[in-house]
Formats: sequence, C-alpha cells, structure tokens
Amino acid sequence: MPTVVIVGRPNVGKSTLFNRITGERRSIVGDEPGITRDRIHGTAEFDGKPFEVIDTGGIVVQDAEYIPSQILKQAEFALNQADQVIFLVDGRAEITGSDRDLAQMLKRLGKPVTLAVNKADTGKKQDLALDFYSLGISDIFPVSAEHNIGVEALLQHVTANFPLAEAEPETEAIKVAIIGRPNVGKSTLLNALTGGERAIVSPVAGTTRDSVDERVTHNGAEFVFVDTAGIRRKGKTKEMAEKMSVVMARRNIRMSHVVLLVLDASEGIVGLDATIAGYAFEGGRAMVICVNKWDLIGEGKKREFERNLRDQLKFVDFAPLIFVSAKTGSGTKPLFKLIKTVYDSASERVTTGELNRFVESLHFEERKVLYVTQASIRPPHFIFFTDGQGPLHFSHERYLINQLRKRFGFEGTPVLLTVRGRKPKSERRRGPRPGAGVRT
Repeated sequence: MPTVVIVGRPNVGKSTLFNRITGERRSIVGDEPGITRDRIHGTAEFDGKPFEVIDTGGIVVQDAEYIPSQILKQAEFALNQADQVIFLVDGRAEITGSDRDLAQMLKRLGKPVTLAVNKADTGKKQDLALDFYSLGISDIFPVSAEHNIGVEALLQHVTANFPLAEAEPETEAIKVAIIGRPNVGKSTLLNALTGGERAIVSPVAGTTRDSVDERVTHNGAEFVFVDTAGIRRKGKTKEMAEKMSVVMARRNIRMSHVVLLVLDASEGIVGLDATIAGYAFEGGRAMVICVNKWDLIGEGKKREFERNLRDQLKFVDFAPLIFVSAKTGSGTKPLFKLIKTVYDSASERVTTGELNRFVESLHFEERKVLYVTQASIRPPHFIFFTDGQGPLHFSHERYLINQLRKRFGFEGTPVLLTVRGRKPKSERRRGPRPGAGVRT
C-alpha cells in the first residue's frame, strides 16, 4: 500500500490527525508536548484507496539530546518509505525556527509534501494559510483535525494518485502484544524480532508510551508485534501520558491473539509481574513467558529460576517458557515457532466425534457427564452438560481442564469451562400434546 507520513514539531496535533484519518484511537493524544516518541503505524482508506499512515514523534531538527535525536531518527526511517508527506503546523501559532528547519529538511528529501495548517477551526482560514507560504511549500490545506474540518479535502489531494483497492483475500496475521514492567527490555526484544531499530531503546524506564507495532513474515506466517508501554502499579503512574499508555497497553492485550510476557532475569519475579500476567489471563490470551537478560545470569541457574517462576505464577502454568537475551539476539529466533504453536492451540476446534470419545473415556465420579460441546476458540471454551445441578468444586473443574489438555494439547492457552446441569424430571416443563390447541 502507499504510505503517508505525518511530521511536524511537538504538540501541533499529529496524533489527533492520525487518529482522525485511521478512524481509531491508535495514538495517545494530550496537551503535553512530546507524548509520541516512536513511529506509529495504521491503515486507512479514502475513496476506495487503501494506504498506510505513520504518525511520528515531534521533530526538533537541531536538538542533540538523546530522546529528541532518536525521535528524529525514527521519523527519518518513516520518511524514507513515504509516498506522500503531510507536514503539520499549528495555525494558531507563529511560524517557528523548528518549522523552518523541518521544511528545509523535507524539501531536501525530494518527496511530495503537503502542508496542513492545523487548528484552523476559527477565523479566516484562507488568510491563515497564506502566512505559511513562506515555508516554500505550495500545496497548503487549512484543517482542524479535532473537529474534522478540511480533512477530506486534504486526503483527496494526498491520495489523488493512489491506486484503488484490489479485491484480494488477506490471511490473518498473528497479533502479538509484548507486555511487562517498565525497562524489562520489551522495545529491545521488538527490535530483535523485527531485525531493525523499530522502537526507541534507552536505559530510562518508560521511554515507550504509545504502542509500537511492526509486521513481520517468518516461514510463511505473518506476525504483527506490538510493543506496549511498561505497565506500572496504580498510584505509581503520575503523568497523563503514562496513565494513558497503561490504558492503551491493556487495550492491546485484549486485541492481541498471543501475549509475550517479558520478565527481567536480573531482577527475578516480582509482584507486578503476576499482576500483568493476570491481565493477559483474564483476557483469555494465549501466552509465552519470555525471560529476558539471561546473558546476565548464566545457564547453571535456569532450573532454579524456572521452579521459582512456576511456583509464583501457578495460574499461567500452561504458558511455555523461553530464556532470551534481546540485546544479543540469543534465543529470540525460536520465539516465532513458539508463538505460532500457542496461536494454533488457542485456535483449535475439536470435532463432535472426538469430544464424544473423550466423554466415553472420562473417569469422573462427581457426576455423570452427558456430553460436551465447544462453544468458541481463542480461548477454547467447552460446555459440559451433566446430570447434576449446581456448580462444580474448583478442584473438579481443574480436573476436567487437565483432562482436556491431556487429550487435545492446548499448549500456551487458557481453557474455559462451563458446566450446565440437567433439571430433575419433576422440574422439567412438559410441552403441549401433539395436535393440542388452545380453547376459546
């Protein structure tokens, strides 16, 4: 698909425009400048023409500090693959030196650039736009991303030469959310899996704020990896950007097929790790536990670490465990196969015949199981119909789930179980006799 990249200095409304074009709240929006840091990808369609949209962090060309320089580096990655560039400026503010520096950089790039003058929802829009001709960009469109004013005209211009959509069926990509506490190495792991500097990495906890995603094809399977912001405890999150990033991270867990729970081997298992694992478990997500920074520990302690982990995270004992070093890349390649395995397990449907044979072989003395049906997948959900009333004891439910796993596998995915009892004959409602009518 053609690619449209949105650039501009901090706090001019790039994320609001990105969300407006894509039709979803993919980028975090707020009054604080510099909320977006990594480049955020989305898809959109206008007049039957599909295209990719990339939101970039606020660019200050001459800023040598680490985070701003990394934001510029991420933006340059996006601009190199751009078919069209939307240069967004703040129509309510005077032209700044940063605006002029960025305009010069974009002109040197040689890509088609459209200047969008944002926040033009009041006053004389055309007069407002005229002030910005001094930036040397001829295609100028006054818009209000927040109020959806002028966005259609902007998109009509930007997508004028884009091809119409082709009716080709797409295979479903496996959506993988990378989750964990701040600074456990999630962004480094994303970069290792995608083979590039996709996310900004720094020793500062909380560098990632938005969710950063990247599409990768491996051995014929397509994966979309989403690097989420580090999840903190409630009460420990003070800045608005951090609070919103936690909300977005939990949303990405719900939207994923598989969760990679990243732990820090050098710090061991802490209470917050269990809380975050609980978010994925409650969402019914398939899971792989990824112990990062293992190069700092050594092979000799692997068995002890795993025993301690399984003891503290008993409720996700179904999740396979892998030890990696995202920094060196050690152990990261087998992750693709492991993710595909747990995805297939969560997507498995068991036939009625197989379930009937399972019931016949089941030794369950608590009550008689009449039959079993599978209600849904991701996670696999089974309904047990029995001859008794009332819920089963937790231990009995656990036994049935374990028997399902023993028979059908389901590695790496939660298994949901519902028990429905048959009413006693005396309580069953008798229907009308055949041919019986209602007297008048």
